[in-house]
Amino acid sequence: MKQSTTSSTVRCSLLPPQLYFIRKATACLHSFIPICADSIAVGMVIVMKQKLLKFVLALAVLAGLSGCGKPAAGPVKIATKPMTEQYILGEMLGLLIEDAGYEVEITKGIGGGTNNIHPAMEQGEFDLYPEYTSSGWVMVLKHDAAGVDDGEMLDKLQAEYQEKFGMTWVGLYGFNNTFAVAVREDVARQYGLKTTSDLAAAAGELNFGGNPDYLERADGFPLLAQSYGLNFQSVRDIDIGLKYQALRSGDIDVTNAFTTDAQLGSPDGGIVTLEDDKHLQVNYFCSTVVRQDALEKYPGLEDALKKMDGLLTDGEMARLNYLVEVEGMDEKEAARTFLTEKGVLKG
Repeated sequence: MKQSTTSSTVRCSLLPPQLYFIRKATACLHSFIPICADSIAVGMVIVMKQKLLKFVLALAVLAGLSGCGKPAAGPVKIATKPMTEQYILGEMLGLLIEDAGYEVEITKGIGGGTNNIHPAMEQGEFDLYPEYTSSGWVMVLKHDAAGVDDGEMLDKLQAEYQEKFGMTWVGLYGFNNTFAVAVREDVARQYGLKTTSDLAAAAGELNFGGNPDYLERADGFPLLAQSYGLNFQSVRDIDIGLKYQALRSGDIDVTNAFTTDAQLGSPDGGIVTLEDDKHLQVNYFCSTVVRQDALEKYPGLEDALKKMDGLLTDGEMARLNYLVEVEGMDEKEAARTFLTEKGVLKG
């Protein structure tokens, strides 16, 4: 149920013992007026009685209010998609919300991602979740992401989500999990590769390997090759879980990547991403989608969520993914350590 924030009045009934206390005190005070012929003395006693009665009533009201605090709002319910990055982000959000004084309930790895989480958000099954701007823009609002300015997109996301779903987007975490072209570091040095445009002159001597769906989708490899004029020596399809291994071993020289892939966060390095200098790929900045009634139900929730704003770079997110996905670190531990190092949480 949507709760109004226009009033902070707490309605509370006095408990039976307090009523009993008031009644007994009042009866005693009423019987205290002495039989006295001096009208002035009687008046003084009446005044004294009135003051004592007010004092008794004040004590009773204070005692009653002390037992009538803010009603339990229940846990803040967080959802995440089925990927390491989302597990870490969900834990970060949970820790910040707990630090604000609320309990949390995290449901991790919801199959179907946006397609299933958003309808559940509409039904009130969840209060918030980490989402990517272009995912919301394309998959939820059904808009075309091409050619839309990032700032304009966020403004319209906030406005349309508020109008259509009673939700909003709070803050941008800073990193952008979008498509990228990755090459071995030695290849980048050999051919002087910094941008994807630089790759055109060397492509004829290099082998490209990518996961099948990327090679086949129209906005994947075909668009990349056409836009940048890339004619590779060979193009191979490789299982998504094996492509970085193939890249490091030299079986391929170039592959498709996401900018926050765990393998890009390896402390050993060895792989670099090339700048998308033609801005071919749409951006997937991460933010928190939250129900408006949750912001009203949990005072201070929005301030807690805003602590994620500008907190993570692409490299930092990739490093966290590496720690959890490759080194096996617990995602909550990784989240807590990062937030503490950033000074967002106390150690």
